[in-house]
Amino acid sequence: MRKTRHGAWRAAGVVTALATAAAIASVAPAQAQSTAQLSAYVSDGWGGGTITSQPAGINCHTSAWDPYAGDPAPNPTGTCTASFQVGTTVIFTATPDSGSYINDGPTPNPVTVRTGYNFTWVMFCPTDGLCSAG
Repeated sequence: MRKTRHGAWRAAGVVTALATAAAIASVAPAQAQSTAQLSAYVSDGWGGGTITSQPAGINCHTSAWDPYAGDPAPNPTGTCTASFQVGTTVIFTATPDSGSYINDGPTPNPVTVRTGYNFTWVMFCPTDGLCSAG
């Protein structure tokens, strides 16, 4: 682009600027998020068990432990977070290990996956009565 001798931009520069602005404005908006993360949390009830999802994706297990034995709480094993299509309804099943029972949960159940934060949780307690939830 060049200025004319009167200091005005040439018409070609204006046309180029307008064409560029139109091209930028015509870019499609970003697609909505089509999948989202869903997490299963196994609460610290001192019992053991597994929470699974339908459709498949979550298969999260925690082992029972005795907090008075001096050992740290075990970390859950398996898949505790998975991606699901937004809008999918996920149903959970909690299964206690031998010597444990389900104190509460899975809650919420079912979960309809939305963009953002999605979760369910369950608490397993040992059948001997020692449970963090009382």
